[in-house]
Amino acid sequence: MPRKPDAMTVFEPTLVGWPTASPWSHPVGSSAVYGPDYNLLAALLSVAVKTQAASESGVFPRGIDLWLSHELRRCGFSDEETWPRPTRPRIFPREVALLLNSLPASLRGLDLREEIRRRVNETPSVSPTDAVVLGRAYDKQVDVCISRWDRGPEILISTKAQLSSFGKNLPNRFEEAYGDAANLRARYPLAAVGYFFVQRATILTEEPDAFERAKDMIRKLRAVADGPGYTATGLCLADWDESVSAEERRASVILDDVPEDIRPDQFMVGLVEQVLRVTPVTHHVSVRERYEGRVIPVSEGEPEAVVGELDEPGSFLESYD
Repeated sequence: MPRKPDAMTVFEPTLVGWPTASPWSHPVGSSAVYGPDYNLLAALLSVAVKTQAASESGVFPRGIDLWLSHELRRCGFSDEETWPRPTRPRIFPREVALLLNSLPASLRGLDLREEIRRRVNETPSVSPTDAVVLGRAYDKQVDVCISRWDRGPEILISTKAQLSSFGKNLPNRFEEAYGDAANLRARYPLAAVGYFFVQRATILTEEPDAFERAKDMIRKLRAVADGPGYTATGLCLADWDESVSAEERRASVILDDVPEDIRPDQFMVGLVEQVLRVTPVTHHVSVRERYEGRVIPVSEGEPEAVVGELDEPGSFLESYD
């Protein structure tokens, strides 16, 4: 039986075909200058508020997840290693994609490759909706992830939305976030671990004291020296007019009151630079080329025998009967 639509399905019409042009605009050799696609973020959040799903769980935060995943693709990370994907399956291991693409041409005419792909998509154990990784103390569902079998997790991002009761819920957010950072960093010390927080801009007028605390929290969640904090943290504000009908609602991204050191652009720079810093130049070549603004004369490193020989495709297909 086909799997039911998930909480991200509603965003697919907006995402499919949206440009993935490089976000970098700095001259070669200069400090990184990153330009987030805020138009896409506003469009995705607008989808959520139009469906009257503007809550801190469910559809609204999924729009944030898909936006950050799209930003990582703009940086040059591949579709299969960057989760969640804009279409089903949300998590599609790169090695499975390589296997499907390597099936002999004789299978394609029988539509068997598409049948296998369909079954992969409909098997939650192979292509789950959520990425769950093992931490030092407990399993942790991460909202945005870059991972491959041969490299392991390289970017692990937790996203949170806070749309009301700002001061009341902030301490719980802080405590939870700090524990998650320690859990993940202890097992993946070289990974880029990020925390991205979106608050509704009504906090500026309703609870300005809570906004001051939120800014302080975002800064203090960052790692100090060899401490257990996050590699990068970021804060963003969004708002929409609830006096109009749901269909007329349009979300907007508001950054005027967000200090530069905690804005989304520096968040993305911190994540990408950490990945490039701890991997050889033969890995993430396309990411490096976009970041550095030049052609890098090396080939992308691949482990030997990524996909085994398929001399006897029948034996492989029998497991799907």
